[in-house]
Amino acid sequence: MEIIRVEHLKKTFFHKEQALEVIKDISFTVNKGEVVAIIGPSGSGKSTMLRCITQLEQVSSGNISVCGENLVKNDENQNPVYAGKEALRSIGLKTGLVFQNFNLFPHFSVLRNITEAQVHVLGTPAEEARQVAVELLKKMGLESKADAYPCQLSGGQQQRVSIARALALKPEVLFFDEPTSALDPELTGEILKVIRSLAEEKMTMVIVTHEMAFARDCADRIIFMDGGVIVEEGDAKDLINNPKEDRTKAFLSNY
Repeated sequence: MEIIRVEHLKKTFFHKEQALEVIKDISFTVNKGEVVAIIGPSGSGKSTMLRCITQLEQVSSGNISVCGENLVKNDENQNPVYAGKEALRSIGLKTGLVFQNFNLFPHFSVLRNITEAQVHVLGTPAEEARQVAVELLKKMGLESKADAYPCQLSGGQQQRVSIARALALKPEVLFFDEPTSALDPELTGEILKVIRSLAEEKMTMVIVTHEMAFARDCADRIIFMDGGVIVEEGDAKDLINNPKEDRTKAFLSNY
């Protein structure tokens, strides 16, 4: 079953009358239960693409659907037309995004960071939200940190809390934007272990990452992006071990 469909996505940023085309023309799909890793050099449009799908950026052109609902669709003049407010909210609840710099509320405890959106976005009763948060903290190995504040946690612990917070809203698909880039190598392993466990549970995930071994071993499929286009995509192990395109080979030779 198809969860994400992206067709001919384009995104241009304008700065001081200069146009910067970050995404030139991208099309791909993600199926339920699939783990897709997005790799490529910095500036290739990977994070911008995630931000377009999760409604943090508006597209310049293209079609995006989530769980069969149109988020945005081009009209006959190839101008993007977004769904209505209620539809956008419904689609937004089907996607979760884990940022590279955690984005936790510093003045909230760990527990409240996970319960707040459940109560105010989903309308979950406070006690039920608390139970969900406690279960997720156990899953993350952080049950003893419920009353701690983000500043009292390591980077790896903060990232696990942000993953728990995203999961608390029960998204259909979870996006990760370089979830280990702000961590030292020792803490990176903590996060990759959590993501691997989610993959084993068949959580649908799209992961922008620079961890090539992790992408090879954890993802079902890899998409290699460069210069705002998809250069190559395929089975994770095949693409890492036997890339077909020269640009992919050159990129992977650095790892």
